[in-house]
Amino acid sequence: MKYCLQLHDQQWQLIDQDEPDLTPVVIDFVSGKTAYRRKYGHAGGEAISKAVGIKKGKRPTIVDATAGLGRDAFVLATMGCRVHMIERSEMIGTLLEDGLRRAVEDEKIGALIKDRLSLTCGDSRQALLHVPFAPEVIYVDPMFPLKDKSALVKKDMRIVQDIVGQDRDADELLKVALTIATNRVVVKRPAYADYLAGIKPQTSIKTKKHRFDIYLTPRPVVHDHPKKNGRPSEAMTTTTAFAQTFR
Repeated sequence: MKYCLQLHDQQWQLIDQDEPDLTPVVIDFVSGKTAYRRKYGHAGGEAISKAVGIKKGKRPTIVDATAGLGRDAFVLATMGCRVHMIERSEMIGTLLEDGLRRAVEDEKIGALIKDRLSLTCGDSRQALLHVPFAPEVIYVDPMFPLKDKSALVKKDMRIVQDIVGQDRDADELLKVALTIATNRVVVKRPAYADYLAGIKPQTSIKTKKHRFDIYLTPRPVVHDHPKKNGRPSEAMTTTTAFAQTFR
């Protein structure tokens, strides 16, 4: 197997066994690039914040249905949103859970992470039916083949793409999300890409390299949590329960 997980210095890291000299992939919400976005990425009002509907006095509840390395979800949480991540890869999910565990222990952001960021590992098409709240926004950022393979210069994203593969079920995921989000579905696409599932959004927010397609889905909020056989669904996984899945 090309990739494997390794426990080092009390944190999980993802190793490329074909290129052992590469720096392992670790999810760190406390320091590094993610922390920089948390500290300095808000001042100009990131496009993603506008896309999900963040306004003065308004912080929507969000499900990130394609969590990946959790960077967008983390930034949205630091902006004040409650965000539930869904990740289908068990390897990436283990890294996310480990990153959350260490972030919760941090004295500066621990309380924020505990209150606003959670995780489920599974297929989003099913897991969306069992998230711990009725999401106002569902965020979808499917893997997409790049025009220029040499553009895969970011090691961590290249590895994620290798592990997760192309999200060939993304069209179906969008259709499911449109039936669940109580306010909107936001799909992140390369600037040159067609609309997901060929469905035209009501509006889009464009950046130099990407486009956020916004599908409005206003509907009444149902506060009852999904249940199965009278009990909360197993898909409503907390970070603690998620950790036990892999240990």
